[in-house]
Amino acid sequence: MGPHPLLRGRYTSVEGKRIFVDGLFDAGAKHYDGVAEWGFLGSGGAYRRWALQRAGLRRGDRLLDVACGTGLVAVAAMKVLGSAEGITCLDPSEGMLGVAKTKLAARFVRGRAEQLPFPDETFDFLSMGYALRHVTSLAEAFGEYHRVLKPGGRLLILEVTKPQGRMGGFLFRAYFGRLYPLLTRLVTRSHAASDMMAYFWETMDACVPPAAVLESLRFAGFTSAQRAGALGLFSEYTAVKA
Repeated sequence: MGPHPLLRGRYTSVEGKRIFVDGLFDAGAKHYDGVAEWGFLGSGGAYRRWALQRAGLRRGDRLLDVACGTGLVAVAAMKVLGSAEGITCLDPSEGMLGVAKTKLAARFVRGRAEQLPFPDETFDFLSMGYALRHVTSLAEAFGEYHRVLKPGGRLLILEVTKPQGRMGGFLFRAYFGRLYPLLTRLVTRSHAASDMMAYFWETMDACVPPAAVLESLRFAGFTSAQRAGALGLFSEYTAVKA
């Protein structure tokens, strides 16, 4: 099961999705940090650090940040861990990795969530920030997450989830579906950046419900899988490898 159906206006196959998403992030990478900063009112860094701490990230942990993008979650993790020495950042986009490399002295690897290039039981903690919608298979990704975590290892997946209520859904659609892409185009003067934000909305709108994500985590062998909501907008999925 994918995190959402194929978006026929964007691609018509799983491989087509990979190619499209890689190109989208390569083109928009240089704008991503600025757009994320003002789009979430400058609260992202503090929230990421807080979520990592509550999920159990501790000094001495070896962390894998999957789909690290420009390194926003990894930078927050570095502040919790005290250094970037134990952090490995993985992403399929060269453009995103290039930006991330300017921020911290972590280990950087190009790769995908569905086929992690690491030995079994390598990491104590695995994080993924706002990228679950971009994988091609929840079962494959979560199976790999379970494989590379040590026994007792913890997982944190951050996502934006469309509210279920009528009014919440309307406001969500108005902001992420229309206003955010428009403001991104005006601020950056970049069609690529605006298209990246428009695609974010499309995947948020089509994403499977939280119950399906939790079911996939449990099927992969994780225990204590749960979702905590924040501000009616953010989802924090946590789980443990028994």
